[in-house]
Amino acid sequence: MTALGLVLLSMMGYTQHMQQPEPSSLGVEGGARLLSRADWGARMPKSVEHFEGPAPYVIIHHSYMPAACFSTPDCMKSMRDMQDFHQLERGWNDIGYSFGIGGDGMIYTGRGFNVIGAHAPKYNDKSVGIVLIGDWRTELPPKQMLDAARNLIAFGVFKGYIDPAYKLLGHKQVRETECPGGRLFQEISTWPHFNNGIRFNATTEQPPQGQALPVVPKV
Repeated sequence: MTALGLVLLSMMGYTQHMQQPEPSSLGVEGGARLLSRADWGARMPKSVEHFEGPAPYVIIHHSYMPAACFSTPDCMKSMRDMQDFHQLERGWNDIGYSFGIGGDGMIYTGRGFNVIGAHAPKYNDKSVGIVLIGDWRTELPPKQMLDAARNLIAFGVFKGYIDPAYKLLGHKQVRETECPGGRLFQEISTWPHFNNGIRFNATTEQPPQGQALPVVPKV
């Protein structure tokens, strides 16, 4: 993570489910800006369940749909669309991911750190789920998206939300899916802490007793 990015995120005094927009003066050029739920117009969660940190896993996703967004208004709408789909159609408590990354290079707070998510069965209570908005099966996300994702992970480690010895995974390593897309998966496999030793096996990877796997598209 760049020193500028780390200082910028630290200045923001991250708190769970922030409700006040951050001052625009904090959007320093070259740094990843962390936007609150209020910034993108999030609906209130139905409930919030926390888990003990720091998180030992970081799991990378792509949204597939919505498609890639490159302006902040469009990325805010993509976050709202995902929350609508997860809350209203799937009946989840909130948007499933911990954070979203837009093509504008901004970081959008989803459930936040140390909040049980709905993005990776068996890992929801021990991971940070980061979705890069768009379909990254054949194309690589732009540099500003990749930089923002790495900055967010480094920030989480720095603030104690993510274990310094965390394991980085792609979504397809923990369930049957193409997510986060072949090209993005190829990219994150070069990042520090990527763990290739975890592989999804449909014959052995079963949900805990009493917990059903959600039905989701294999994307």
